[in-house]
Amino acid sequence: MVGTAPLTAPWSNWAGNQRGSATAILRPASPEDVIEAVRDAAATGHRIRVAGSGHSFTAVALADDRRMDLSELTSTISVDVERRLVTVPAGMTLHALNGLLARHGLALPNLGDIDAQTVAGAISTGTHGTGAGYGCLSTFVEAVTLVTGTGEVLRCPADEHPDVLAAARVSLGALGVLVEVTLRCVDAFVLRAHERPAALGDVLGDLPALIGGHDHVEFYWFPYTSRVQVKTNDRVPANDRPLPRWRGWLDDDFLSNTVFAGACRLGRAVPALAPGISAVSARALTERHYTGRSDRVFCTPRRVRFVEMEYGLPREALPEALAALQRIVNGLPFKVLFPVEVRFTAADDIWLSHGYGRDNAYIAVHQYVGMPYEPYFRAFEEVAAGLGGRPHWGKLHYRDAGSLATAYPRFTDFQALRDRLDPHRVFANPHLTHVLGA
Repeated sequence: MVGTAPLTAPWSNWAGNQRGSATAILRPASPEDVIEAVRDAAATGHRIRVAGSGHSFTAVALADDRRMDLSELTSTISVDVERRLVTVPAGMTLHALNGLLARHGLALPNLGDIDAQTVAGAISTGTHGTGAGYGCLSTFVEAVTLVTGTGEVLRCPADEHPDVLAAARVSLGALGVLVEVTLRCVDAFVLRAHERPAALGDVLGDLPALIGGHDHVEFYWFPYTSRVQVKTNDRVPANDRPLPRWRGWLDDDFLSNTVFAGACRLGRAVPALAPGISAVSARALTERHYTGRSDRVFCTPRRVRFVEMEYGLPREALPEALAALQRIVNGLPFKVLFPVEVRFTAADDIWLSHGYGRDNAYIAVHQYVGMPYEPYFRAFEEVAAGLGGRPHWGKLHYRDAGSLATAYPRFTDFQALRDRLDPHRVFANPHLTHVLGA
Protein backbone atom coordinates (compact mmCIF):
# COMPACT_ATOMS: atom_id res chain seq x y z
CA MET A 1 0.00 0.00 0.00
CA VAL A 2 1.02 3.60 -0.48
CA GLY A 3 2.51 5.15 2.64
CA THR A 4 1.04 8.56 3.42
CA ALA A 5 1.78 11.06 6.11
CA PRO A 6 0.55 14.55 6.93
CA LEU A 7 3.13 17.23 6.38
CA THR A 8 5.24 17.67 9.50
CA ALA A 9 8.05 19.73 8.04
CA PRO A 10 8.37 21.99 4.99
CA TRP A 11 10.24 20.71 1.94
CA SER A 12 13.12 22.65 0.46
CA ASN A 13 15.56 22.01 -2.32
CA TRP A 14 19.34 21.72 -1.89
CA ALA A 15 19.96 25.42 -2.45
CA GLY A 16 17.16 26.47 -0.10
CA ASN A 17 15.60 28.83 -2.65
CA GLN A 18 12.51 26.66 -3.21
CA ARG A 19 10.32 25.87 -0.21
CA GLY A 20 6.80 24.59 0.07
CA SER A 21 4.23 22.49 1.83
CA ALA A 22 2.23 19.49 0.70
CA THR A 23 -1.09 18.21 1.96
CA ALA A 24 0.29 14.66 2.13
CA ILE A 25 3.49 12.79 1.45
CA LEU A 26 3.21 9.57 -0.59
CA ARG A 27 5.90 6.94 -0.23
CA PRO A 28 5.09 4.08 -2.61
CA ALA A 29 6.91 0.81 -2.01
CA SER A 30 6.08 -0.74 -5.39
CA PRO A 31 4.93 0.25 -8.89
CA GLU A 32 1.47 -0.98 -7.89
CA ASP A 33 1.44 1.59 -5.09
CA VAL A 34 2.24 4.31 -7.61
CA ILE A 35 -0.65 3.20 -9.81
CA GLU A 36 -3.02 3.24 -6.84
CA ALA A 37 -1.90 6.71 -5.78
CA VAL A 38 -2.26 8.17 -9.28
CA ARG A 39 -5.69 6.63 -9.85
CA ASP A 40 -6.88 7.97 -6.51
CA ALA A 41 -5.62 11.45 -7.31
CA ALA A 42 -7.25 11.39 -10.75
CA ALA A 43 -10.56 10.27 -9.25
CA THR A 44 -10.59 12.85 -6.47
CA GLY A 45 -9.18 15.85 -8.31
CA HIS A 46 -5.85 15.93 -6.49
CA ARG A 47 -2.40 16.62 -7.90
CA ILE A 48 0.90 14.78 -7.37
CA ARG A 49 4.45 16.03 -7.80
CA VAL A 50 7.38 13.66 -7.51
CA ALA A 51 10.36 15.11 -5.64
CA GLY A 52 13.79 13.56 -6.05
CA SER A 53 16.93 14.77 -4.31
CA GLY A 54 16.04 18.45 -4.53
CA HIS A 55 18.91 19.42 -6.83
CA SER A 56 16.82 21.54 -9.17
CA PHE A 57 16.90 25.27 -8.57
CA THR A 58 13.47 25.85 -10.14
CA ALA A 59 10.10 25.01 -8.59
CA VAL A 60 9.73 22.00 -10.90
CA ALA A 61 9.42 19.56 -7.95
CA LEU A 62 7.43 21.85 -5.66
CA ALA A 63 4.17 20.22 -4.58
CA ASP A 64 1.14 22.37 -3.74
CA ASP A 65 -0.99 19.27 -3.11
CA ARG A 66 0.49 15.75 -2.71
CA ARG A 67 4.21 15.07 -2.86
CA MET A 68 5.53 11.65 -3.90
CA ASP A 69 8.87 10.35 -2.61
CA LEU A 70 10.28 7.41 -4.60
CA SER A 71 13.17 6.62 -2.25
CA GLU A 72 11.38 3.53 -0.90
CA LEU A 73 10.19 2.31 -4.30
CA THR A 74 11.48 -1.16 -5.07
CA SER A 75 11.37 -2.82 -8.44
CA THR A 76 13.48 -5.27 -10.33
CA ILE A 77 17.15 -4.40 -10.73
CA SER A 78 18.45 -6.07 -13.86
CA VAL A 79 22.02 -5.93 -15.12
CA ASP A 80 22.73 -7.46 -18.54
CA VAL A 81 26.52 -7.29 -18.75
CA GLU A 82 26.72 -8.81 -22.21
CA ARG A 83 24.26 -6.32 -23.74
CA ARG A 84 25.44 -3.52 -21.42
CA LEU A 85 21.94 -2.68 -20.24
CA VAL A 86 20.79 -1.95 -16.71
CA THR A 87 17.23 -1.50 -15.44
CA VAL A 88 16.83 0.24 -12.08
CA PRO A 89 14.15 1.91 -9.95
CA ALA A 90 13.72 5.51 -11.04
CA GLY A 91 14.26 6.71 -7.47
CA MET A 92 17.79 5.28 -7.27
CA THR A 93 20.47 7.95 -6.95
CA LEU A 94 23.23 8.30 -9.52
CA HIS A 95 25.73 7.61 -6.74
CA ALA A 96 24.11 4.23 -6.01
CA LEU A 97 23.81 3.51 -9.73
CA ASN A 98 27.51 4.21 -10.31
CA GLY A 99 28.42 1.79 -7.54
CA LEU A 100 26.10 -0.88 -8.95
CA LEU A 101 27.58 -0.54 -12.43
CA ALA A 102 31.17 -0.61 -11.15
CA ARG A 103 30.50 -3.93 -9.39
CA HIS A 104 29.48 -5.39 -12.76
CA GLY A 105 32.35 -3.89 -14.77
CA LEU A 106 30.14 -1.23 -16.38
CA ALA A 107 29.77 2.56 -16.33
CA LEU A 108 27.66 5.35 -17.77
CA PRO A 109 29.42 6.90 -20.79
CA ASN A 110 29.31 10.37 -19.26
CA LEU A 111 28.21 12.14 -16.08
CA GLY A 112 27.73 15.61 -14.68
CA ASP A 113 29.76 16.90 -11.78
CA ILE A 114 27.48 15.71 -8.96
CA ASP A 115 25.86 12.33 -8.37
CA ALA A 116 23.26 13.10 -5.70
CA GLN A 117 20.31 13.28 -8.11
CA THR A 118 17.87 10.44 -8.62
CA VAL A 119 17.87 8.76 -12.02
CA ALA A 120 14.37 10.08 -12.71
CA GLY A 121 15.23 13.61 -11.64
CA ALA A 122 18.46 13.69 -13.63
CA ILE A 123 16.94 12.58 -16.91
CA SER A 124 13.67 14.51 -16.50
CA THR A 125 15.49 17.85 -16.38
CA GLY A 126 18.10 17.13 -19.05
CA THR A 127 21.08 16.80 -16.70
CA HIS A 128 24.31 16.69 -18.70
CA GLY A 129 28.04 16.48 -18.39
CA THR A 130 30.51 17.72 -20.96
CA GLY A 131 31.99 16.19 -24.10
CA ALA A 132 31.49 17.15 -27.72
CA GLY A 133 30.62 13.57 -28.64
CA TYR A 134 28.07 13.01 -25.85
CA GLY A 135 24.51 14.15 -25.34
CA CYS A 136 22.80 14.66 -22.00
CA LEU A 137 22.29 11.69 -19.67
CA SER A 138 18.84 11.13 -21.16
CA THR A 139 20.46 9.97 -24.40
CA PHE A 140 21.57 6.83 -22.55
CA VAL A 141 17.94 5.86 -21.81
CA GLU A 142 16.79 2.81 -23.78
CA ALA A 143 13.37 2.35 -22.17
CA VAL A 144 11.17 3.66 -19.37
CA THR A 145 8.18 2.40 -17.43
CA LEU A 146 5.74 5.23 -16.88
CA VAL A 147 2.52 5.52 -14.88
CA THR A 148 0.41 8.06 -16.76
CA GLY A 149 -2.11 10.52 -15.36
CA THR A 150 -4.93 8.02 -15.87
CA GLY A 151 -3.09 5.28 -13.96
CA GLU A 152 -2.14 3.40 -17.12
CA VAL A 153 1.25 1.67 -17.13
CA LEU A 154 3.29 2.25 -20.28
CA ARG A 155 6.45 0.25 -20.88
CA CYS A 156 8.24 2.25 -23.48
CA PRO A 157 11.13 0.82 -25.44
CA ALA A 158 11.82 2.69 -28.66
CA ASP A 159 10.19 0.03 -30.84
CA GLU A 160 6.84 0.14 -29.03
CA HIS A 161 6.15 3.73 -28.02
CA PRO A 162 8.78 5.82 -29.81
CA ASP A 163 6.88 9.08 -29.36
CA VAL A 164 6.49 8.56 -25.62
CA LEU A 165 10.15 7.63 -25.22
CA ALA A 166 11.24 10.66 -27.25
CA ALA A 167 9.28 12.88 -24.89
CA ALA A 168 9.58 11.05 -21.55
CA ARG A 169 13.37 11.05 -21.52
CA VAL A 170 13.21 14.80 -20.72
CA SER A 171 9.69 15.43 -19.46
CA LEU A 172 9.89 17.57 -16.28
CA GLY A 173 7.67 14.92 -14.70
CA ALA A 174 4.74 16.25 -16.72
CA LEU A 175 3.79 13.00 -18.47
CA GLY A 176 3.67 10.60 -15.54
CA VAL A 177 5.65 8.94 -12.78
CA LEU A 178 8.77 7.16 -13.94
CA VAL A 179 9.07 3.91 -11.98
CA GLU A 180 11.80 2.09 -13.93
CA VAL A 181 14.51 3.23 -16.31
CA THR A 182 16.67 1.12 -18.62
CA LEU A 183 20.04 2.65 -19.47
CA ARG A 184 22.64 1.70 -22.04
CA CYS A 185 26.07 1.52 -20.44
CA VAL A 186 29.65 0.92 -21.57
CA ASP A 187 32.45 -1.17 -20.18
CA ALA A 188 34.00 0.37 -17.09
CA PHE A 189 36.77 2.80 -18.01
CA VAL A 190 39.51 4.96 -16.53
CA LEU A 191 39.88 8.69 -17.11
CA ARG A 192 43.02 10.75 -17.17
CA ALA A 193 42.24 14.22 -15.82
CA HIS A 194 44.26 17.31 -16.61
CA GLU A 195 43.39 20.56 -14.86
CA ARG A 196 45.30 23.75 -15.57
CA PRO A 197 44.99 27.53 -15.37
CA ALA A 198 44.92 29.47 -18.63
CA ALA A 199 44.01 32.81 -20.18
CA LEU A 200 40.41 33.08 -21.42
CA GLY A 201 41.51 34.56 -24.75
CA ASP A 202 43.88 31.68 -25.41
CA VAL A 203 41.20 29.10 -24.65
CA LEU A 204 38.63 30.74 -26.91
CA GLY A 205 41.20 31.17 -29.69
CA ASP A 206 42.04 27.45 -29.59
CA LEU A 207 38.55 26.17 -28.77
CA PRO A 208 37.88 23.94 -31.82
CA ALA A 209 41.18 22.11 -31.33
CA LEU A 210 40.64 21.88 -27.58
CA ILE A 211 37.14 20.41 -27.93
CA GLY A 212 38.13 18.10 -30.77
CA GLY A 213 41.29 16.88 -29.07
CA HIS A 214 39.73 15.58 -25.84
CA ASP A 215 36.85 13.34 -24.82
CA HIS A 216 35.55 15.84 -22.26
CA VAL A 217 36.34 19.56 -21.92
CA GLU A 218 35.08 22.27 -19.60
CA PHE A 219 36.42 25.49 -18.20
CA TYR A 220 35.61 27.98 -15.45
CA TRP A 221 35.96 31.72 -15.96
CA PHE A 222 36.69 33.76 -12.83
CA PRO A 223 34.77 37.07 -12.94
CA TYR A 224 36.79 40.31 -12.88
CA THR A 225 39.79 38.44 -14.32
CA SER A 226 40.93 37.13 -17.69
CA ARG A 227 41.73 33.75 -16.13
CA VAL A 228 40.08 30.36 -16.47
CA GLN A 229 40.63 26.86 -15.11
CA VAL A 230 40.52 24.26 -17.90
CA LYS A 231 39.57 20.65 -17.22
CA THR A 232 39.99 17.84 -19.73
CA ASN A 233 39.18 14.15 -19.21
CA ASP A 234 40.32 11.43 -21.61
CA ARG A 235 39.91 7.66 -21.60
CA VAL A 236 43.13 5.74 -20.90
CA PRO A 237 43.84 2.02 -20.54
CA ALA A 238 45.17 1.98 -16.97
CA ASN A 239 44.69 3.73 -13.66
CA ASP A 240 48.41 4.34 -13.33
CA ARG A 241 48.42 7.82 -11.81
CA PRO A 242 45.81 7.89 -9.03
CA LEU A 243 45.41 11.13 -7.15
CA PRO A 244 47.07 10.90 -3.72
CA ARG A 245 44.48 11.07 -0.99
CA TRP A 246 46.08 14.14 0.55
CA ARG A 247 46.00 16.01 -2.77
CA GLY A 248 42.38 15.10 -3.38
CA TRP A 249 41.46 16.35 0.09
CA LEU A 250 43.50 19.53 -0.34
CA ASP A 251 42.08 20.50 -3.75
CA ASP A 252 38.55 19.09 -3.80
CA ASP A 253 37.62 19.24 -0.14
CA PHE A 254 39.67 21.90 1.58
CA LEU A 255 40.34 24.49 -1.17
CA SER A 256 37.22 23.99 -3.32
CA ASN A 257 34.79 23.70 -0.40
CA THR A 258 36.11 24.80 3.00
CA VAL A 259 38.34 27.69 1.87
CA PHE A 260 36.01 28.72 -0.96
CA ALA A 261 33.04 28.80 1.44
CA GLY A 262 35.01 31.11 3.73
CA ALA A 263 35.94 33.33 0.80
CA CYS A 264 32.30 33.55 -0.27
CA ARG A 265 31.17 34.48 3.22
CA LEU A 266 33.83 37.19 3.29
CA GLY A 267 32.76 38.46 -0.11
CA ARG A 268 29.13 38.55 0.95
CA ALA A 269 30.03 40.54 4.08
CA VAL A 270 32.41 42.91 2.23
CA PRO A 271 31.39 42.96 -1.46
CA ALA A 272 34.26 45.26 -2.44
CA LEU A 273 36.64 42.36 -1.83
CA ALA A 274 34.98 40.15 -4.46
CA PRO A 275 37.27 41.01 -7.40
CA GLY A 276 40.34 40.30 -5.29
CA ILE A 277 38.84 37.05 -4.02
CA SER A 278 38.13 35.98 -7.60
CA ALA A 279 41.71 36.76 -8.63
CA VAL A 280 43.11 34.77 -5.71
CA SER A 281 40.78 31.86 -6.49
CA ALA A 282 41.97 31.85 -10.09
CA ARG A 283 45.56 31.46 -8.90
CA ALA A 284 44.91 29.02 -6.06
CA LEU A 285 43.89 26.09 -8.28
CA THR A 286 47.15 24.93 -9.83
CA GLU A 287 47.86 22.36 -12.52
CA ARG A 288 47.39 18.68 -11.79
CA HIS A 289 47.24 15.34 -13.64
CA TYR A 290 45.69 12.16 -12.31
CA THR A 291 43.76 9.03 -13.29
CA GLY A 292 40.76 7.36 -11.71
CA ARG A 293 37.55 5.39 -12.12
CA SER A 294 35.32 7.36 -14.48
CA ASP A 295 32.53 8.32 -12.10
CA ARG A 296 35.01 9.36 -9.41
CA VAL A 297 36.72 11.71 -11.85
CA PHE A 298 33.50 13.12 -13.30
CA CYS A 299 31.83 13.78 -9.94
CA THR A 300 33.16 16.07 -7.22
CA PRO A 301 31.78 17.13 -3.82
CA ARG A 302 29.76 20.35 -3.80
CA ARG A 303 29.02 21.71 -0.34
CA VAL A 304 29.09 25.46 -0.93
CA ARG A 305 25.46 26.48 -1.53
CA PHE A 306 24.56 28.58 -4.55
CA VAL A 307 21.80 29.33 -7.03
CA GLU A 308 22.34 28.78 -10.73
CA MET A 309 21.10 29.57 -14.22
CA GLU A 310 22.38 27.63 -17.22
CA TYR A 311 21.74 28.10 -20.92
CA GLY A 312 22.48 25.79 -23.80
CA LEU A 313 23.57 27.83 -26.83
CA PRO A 314 24.50 27.05 -30.40
CA ARG A 315 28.21 26.35 -30.06
CA GLU A 316 29.23 29.10 -32.46
CA ALA A 317 27.51 31.69 -30.21
CA LEU A 318 29.81 31.04 -27.24
CA PRO A 319 32.37 33.86 -27.79
CA GLU A 320 29.65 36.48 -28.23
CA ALA A 321 27.78 35.26 -25.16
CA LEU A 322 30.91 35.30 -22.98
CA ALA A 323 31.86 38.78 -24.13
CA ALA A 324 28.39 40.03 -23.25
CA LEU A 325 28.56 38.23 -19.90
CA GLN A 326 31.81 39.99 -19.01
CA ARG A 327 30.14 43.35 -19.66
CA ILE A 328 27.15 42.35 -17.56
CA VAL A 329 29.28 41.30 -14.60
CA ASN A 330 31.32 44.50 -14.71
CA GLY A 331 28.16 46.64 -14.81
CA LEU A 332 26.20 45.01 -11.98
CA PRO A 333 25.45 47.07 -8.83
CA PHE A 334 26.60 44.07 -6.75
CA LYS A 335 29.44 41.56 -7.00
CA VAL A 336 29.55 37.99 -8.33
CA LEU A 337 31.32 35.49 -6.10
CA PHE A 338 31.17 32.29 -8.18
CA PRO A 339 33.03 31.36 -11.37
CA VAL A 340 31.16 30.81 -14.63
CA GLU A 341 31.14 27.24 -15.96
CA VAL A 342 31.32 26.37 -19.69
CA ARG A 343 30.62 22.87 -21.05
CA PHE A 344 29.83 21.19 -24.38
CA THR A 345 27.41 18.50 -25.58
CA ALA A 346 26.40 16.79 -28.81
CA ALA A 347 23.07 17.07 -30.58
CA ASP A 348 20.24 14.66 -29.81
CA ASP A 349 16.64 13.95 -30.86
CA ILE A 350 14.82 14.22 -27.51
CA TRP A 351 11.89 16.62 -27.84
CA LEU A 352 12.57 18.88 -24.84
CA SER A 353 16.31 18.32 -24.60
CA HIS A 354 18.38 21.50 -24.65
CA GLY A 355 20.48 19.75 -27.29
CA TYR A 356 17.62 18.88 -29.63
CA GLY A 357 18.94 19.09 -33.16
CA ARG A 358 22.20 20.93 -32.43
CA ASP A 359 25.60 20.79 -30.76
CA ASN A 360 25.58 22.98 -27.67
CA ALA A 361 27.87 25.09 -25.58
CA TYR A 362 26.52 25.57 -22.07
CA ILE A 363 27.14 28.63 -19.92
CA ALA A 364 26.22 28.32 -16.24
CA VAL A 365 26.15 31.40 -14.03
CA HIS A 366 26.06 31.04 -10.25
CA GLN A 367 25.71 33.23 -7.21
CA TYR A 368 26.46 32.43 -3.57
CA VAL A 369 23.39 31.96 -1.37
CA GLY A 370 22.26 35.15 0.31
CA MET A 371 23.66 37.36 -2.43
CA PRO A 372 21.46 39.22 -4.97
CA TYR A 373 21.23 37.40 -8.27
CA GLU A 374 18.05 38.21 -10.22
CA PRO A 375 19.36 41.25 -12.17
CA TYR A 376 22.47 39.21 -13.07
CA PHE A 377 20.47 36.21 -14.23
CA ARG A 378 17.87 38.26 -16.12
CA ALA A 379 20.54 40.22 -17.98
CA PHE A 380 22.34 37.04 -19.00
CA GLU A 381 19.06 35.42 -20.02
CA GLU A 382 18.26 38.32 -22.34
CA VAL A 383 21.58 37.77 -24.11
CA ALA A 384 21.25 33.98 -24.20
CA ALA A 385 17.67 34.00 -25.46
CA GLY A 386 18.66 36.43 -28.22
CA LEU A 387 21.31 33.95 -29.35
CA GLY A 388 18.88 31.03 -29.54
CA GLY A 389 19.58 29.76 -26.04
CA ARG A 390 17.51 27.17 -24.23
CA PRO A 391 17.37 27.27 -20.41
CA HIS A 392 18.27 24.20 -18.40
CA TRP A 393 15.01 22.81 -17.02
CA GLY A 394 16.43 22.28 -13.53
CA LYS A 395 18.04 25.71 -13.20
CA LEU A 396 16.60 29.15 -12.69
CA HIS A 397 15.13 30.99 -15.65
CA TYR A 398 12.28 33.37 -16.35
CA ARG A 399 10.90 32.00 -19.64
CA ASP A 400 7.26 31.03 -20.13
CA ALA A 401 5.50 28.58 -22.45
CA GLY A 402 5.05 31.20 -25.15
CA SER A 403 8.74 31.99 -25.45
CA LEU A 404 9.85 28.39 -24.97
CA ALA A 405 7.61 27.17 -27.79
CA THR A 406 9.79 29.05 -30.27
CA ALA A 407 12.98 27.50 -28.84
CA TYR A 408 11.92 23.86 -29.20
CA PRO A 409 10.76 22.56 -32.61
CA ARG A 410 8.77 19.72 -30.96
CA PHE A 411 7.22 21.80 -28.17
CA THR A 412 3.66 21.55 -29.48
CA ASP A 413 4.11 17.81 -30.02
CA PHE A 414 5.09 17.51 -26.36
CA GLN A 415 2.03 19.50 -25.31
CA ALA A 416 -0.22 17.23 -27.37
CA LEU A 417 1.30 14.11 -25.82
CA ARG A 418 0.86 15.64 -22.37
CA ASP A 419 -2.83 16.18 -23.17
CA ARG A 420 -3.10 12.47 -24.01
CA LEU A 421 -1.13 11.04 -21.08
CA ASP A 422 -2.23 13.46 -18.36
CA PRO A 423 -5.53 14.92 -19.55
CA HIS A 424 -6.60 16.01 -16.04
CA ARG A 425 -3.19 17.50 -15.13
CA VAL A 426 -2.63 15.19 -12.17
CA PHE A 427 1.08 16.01 -12.38
CA ALA A 428 0.73 19.79 -12.76
CA ASN A 429 1.98 22.50 -10.46
CA PRO A 430 2.22 26.28 -10.99
CA HIS A 431 5.74 26.02 -12.38
CA LEU A 432 4.75 23.47 -15.05
CA THR A 433 1.75 25.58 -16.01
CA HIS A 434 4.11 28.53 -16.47
CA VAL A 435 6.69 26.73 -18.63
CA LEU A 436 4.47 24.23 -20.49
CA GLY A 437 1.13 25.99 -20.57
CA ALA A 438 -2.23 25.04 -19.13
